[in-house]
Amino acid sequence: MGKYRLNRITDAVVNEMAVILREVKDPRINCALVSITGAEVTGDLKYAKIFFSVYGGDPVEIRRALQKAAGFFRSELARRINLRVT
Repeated sequence: MGKYRLNRITDAVVNEMAVILREVKDPRINCALVSITGAEVTGDLKYAKIFFSVYGGDPVEIRRALQKAAGFFRSELARRINLRVT
């Protein structure tokens, strides 16, 4: 796969995760400013590592909340980004 397509998919993942993050109803995430700073998507598009930054909150607690909501993030990404494997 060309690097151009991988970069487009990575940008789409970052943009959609930023939108999905606003829809999470967990008070631990909503009380602080959490932003998606980047993503790394593997060449086969099976795995993605999402990077975030936190301002005004406990980063450890917010990380736990984000990991707990990982299934929600995965299903929403699959619904919004049309890929074979999500």
